[in-house]
Amino acid sequence: MSWSRRLPVAALAFAVAGLILFVGVHAGAAEARAGCPRQGDADAPATAQEQTMLCLVNRARRQRGLDPLAAPASLARAAGRKSADILRCDEFSHEACGREFTYWIERSGYRGCREGENIAYGSGSYATPRSIFQMWMHSPGHRENILGPYEDIGIGLQVGRLEGYGNAHVWTQQFGIRGC
Repeated sequence: MSWSRRLPVAALAFAVAGLILFVGVHAGAAEARAGCPRQGDADAPATAQEQTMLCLVNRARRQRGLDPLAAPASLARAAGRKSADILRCDEFSHEACGREFTYWIERSGYRGCREGENIAYGSGSYATPRSIFQMWMHSPGHRENILGPYEDIGIGLQVGRLEGYGNAHVWTQQFGIRGC
């Protein structure tokens, strides 16, 4: 799902749990994957997978002439806490645990004037950074956040049981602009 405050972004609801079939790979997504380590490794430590996701996002942006996103620790903490909320409340939602999507962004100390969020989860081969990134790039709302006017990104990955799926990899990307 994608969500953006103060930017018109379609909110698309879907979860990757081994049920999404990728019919083709968009050339831009395929190019962005090149050179980013451990893209297909869902067993790598969460921090390594988060770094791979950041690599994929910034490669996609550079290939389109966009500046790469900075990754402040405050947004990374916020994204990790959001993924943890989704698992804790067993609720795949931008408002997991009854909290607005900006809840953790604001509490992390990040001060921005525009925020956005992508969330996804997957298990098995659909849990890898590559699979989640491809899914987001095939979705107009998620793609708009990834390639949008943001300056910063926080990426959080938590693994647990979600909506009946064990070993669910819950991904959150939180985006921000500091100066508007």
